[in-house]
Amino acid sequence: MQITTDRFTLRPWRAEDAPSLARHADNIRIWRNVRDCFPHPYTEEDARAYIGYTLSEPEIENLAIVIDGQAVGGVGIDFLTDIQRYNAELGYWLGEPYWGQGLMSEIIAATCAHLFRATRINRIFAPVFDYNRASMRVLEKNGFIRCGIMHRAAVKDGQTFDLHYFELLKQPTR
Repeated sequence: MQITTDRFTLRPWRAEDAPSLARHADNIRIWRNVRDCFPHPYTEEDARAYIGYTLSEPEIENLAIVIDGQAVGGVGIDFLTDIQRYNAELGYWLGEPYWGQGLMSEIIAATCAHLFRATRINRIFAPVFDYNRASMRVLEKNGFIRCGIMHRAAVKDGQTFDLHYFELLKQPTR
C-alpha cells in the first residue's frame, strides 16, 4: 500500500529508514501514547528490528509516514480475522516536530479512505488513552465516533488508565 499527497507519503518501511525512525521515535511524549512494544529509549537497533518485523508480518500493514524524504512517523493497520474479518484496528504516531500542523488528520483521512476503497473493511476502530485528547480530536475530525470506554483497561508506565474506543463505519454505496 502506498498513498502520496502534496504533504506526505505513506509507504512500507525500508531498511534505510532506521536512522530517521530512531531519531523521531526516541521521544518520551510519543512513548506515553503508544503500546509498550514501542520501546523507550528508541535506538537504531530497535528501529532495524521493527522494520524487519514489519516486512515479515502480513496480517498487519505498517507504513512509514514520509515527509521531505524522511520517515517521521508510522501508521499501523491490524486486520482482524474470523467473525471480525471486516474490521481493522488503526494505530499511529508522528514525530513531535510535525505536531500541530494538521498532518495527522490528513494522514488518517487518506488511510481510511484508502482502506474503505481498496479492501473489504467496513469498520475501522482505534483505542486511545483517556489522557490523549489530541488523538481523540484527530479521530473526531475524521468522523470517528466514540463507541465506548473500557475502564481501567490499560497499564502504561505503572499506572492504570481508561481506553476510549473510536470507530468509523464505511458508508453504504447506493
